[in-house]
Amino acid sequence: MTEQLDQWPFVIACYAIGVAGTLAMVGWAWFAMRRAEKRRDMSREKK
Repeated sequence: MTEQLDQWPFVIACYAIGVAGTLAMVGWAWFAMRRAEKRRDMSREKK
């Protein structure tokens, strides 16, 4: 008799890591975009 591992906890963990990574990258890109827009606006005001 062989004992089989249940694969669903690993599948759920992979999806959770994927979703968390995607949300983290979207948040990082959004903050980077906001900083870039602020720098652009500041450079336009100095001229």
